[in-house]
Amino acid sequence: MNYLLNPGGALRGEARVPGDKSISHRAVMLGAIADGITRVAGFLEGEDALATVAAFRKMGVEIEGPQDGELVIHGVGLHGLTPPDGELNMGNSGTAMRLLAGVLAGQPFYEFEAQRSGEAQHSGDAASVRGAASLSGDASLSRRPMNRIIHPLRAMGAKIDSGAGGKPPLRIQSSAVPLKGMHHDLPIASAQVKSCLLLAGLYAGGNTRITEPAPTRDHTERMLRSFGYPLIRYGLDVFISGRFVYELPGARLSATALQVPGDISSAAFFLVGASIAPDSDVILRGVGINPTRTGAIDILRGMGADIEITNAVQAGAEPVADIRVRHAPLQGIEIAAADIPRAIDEFPALFIAAACAEGRTVLRGAAELRVKESDRIAAMAEGLATLGAETEVLEDGIIINGFGGRGAFKGGTVDSRHDHRIAMAFAIAALRADAPITIAGAETVATSFPGFAELAAELGLGIREAK
Repeated sequence: MNYLLNPGGALRGEARVPGDKSISHRAVMLGAIADGITRVAGFLEGEDALATVAAFRKMGVEIEGPQDGELVIHGVGLHGLTPPDGELNMGNSGTAMRLLAGVLAGQPFYEFEAQRSGEAQHSGDAASVRGAASLSGDASLSRRPMNRIIHPLRAMGAKIDSGAGGKPPLRIQSSAVPLKGMHHDLPIASAQVKSCLLLAGLYAGGNTRITEPAPTRDHTERMLRSFGYPLIRYGLDVFISGRFVYELPGARLSATALQVPGDISSAAFFLVGASIAPDSDVILRGVGINPTRTGAIDILRGMGADIEITNAVQAGAEPVADIRVRHAPLQGIEIAAADIPRAIDEFPALFIAAACAEGRTVLRGAAELRVKESDRIAAMAEGLATLGAETEVLEDGIIINGFGGRGAFKGGTVDSRHDHRIAMAFAIAALRADAPITIAGAETVATSFPGFAELAAELGLGIREAK
């Protein structure tokens, strides 16, 4: 599916973006291994999050919905998952695969082996023996690096194998020996790796300690506390103790009610669009403003964006607010290293803002962008060049020479590389274009932002879908 975009226009009005993808994944995972019934409101009904729902259903968890963003999860407890019959396909979601690997690494599926082995011997069907779980994904996910979780999980005692070069699929074999806690220094700031090891730490004997090089999104820590599980955050260290599982019979995850806020990563496209398009004025309601996720707001404000946060409240464990953004002239900046992990998913949109700013914007230390759903540095540089913007690609970043108020993007066809955030970023670029833009490979937008084209059109973007 392609996007066809008319040039120019402005964004005006009020809107709600879909629920946060990161939080939706975590709500399903923790609700499934909690005791009792967890109710989730605001769940993202995108393909990635639905793949997580499907995976837990295959492991014996009853999940009602989603219907109008609501899920009811009948938790089976920390040790209640059953071995899946067949692969668990995580679609396009690196978050789902990496976090679920942490949960699966500690599962006592070996307890099912004896029973199933007996059934297999009786029936003569060896294929009915299951003591492992396999995680697969689409072509994009199958190219993403998994050694960053494989190596520390193995150090904890997990039996895990992968495809060539540490790429998916992953096969996780259960063991009668519990995982062991450990201290792991993250070589790069990664919320996915941190969360994977915290979830594995639920099943480990002793303490698991993760040290981050810089703060990353803390949705897992906040949600664990919402489910009543203790952990400690001290500076750049996070501690969780599996001994609560093995030594204290009453320790568990207790079901709760969760409200998923609007996804700031989805909101970022409209924050940028309204900033670059004259006469724009947009209010986005109920967006999550977790401080580990607001790097894009801080970067845009540093460029001169007119962004106002109002009606801030606490929705469960997460802060939520309305965000108003109006057009303002932007200036190029050097992006601070501390803001990179806090804005890692928003950089495709921020690159569009940089191209529309006056002067140079410099990003260094963002090599992680090369191993997302696509090589986002290369993909964005290629697309920006197609539309007439000047860039210099660095090994770990990019320099963008903005045209400021003097010019606009030219028209053309951009290859999104089937990356949802690349497609949405270049859709927003049409607001400052002087000719139509076609974006190829936009079907993956449904993984994170179902209804993007419809909502963007309501706000004033000249967008339509074409097969």
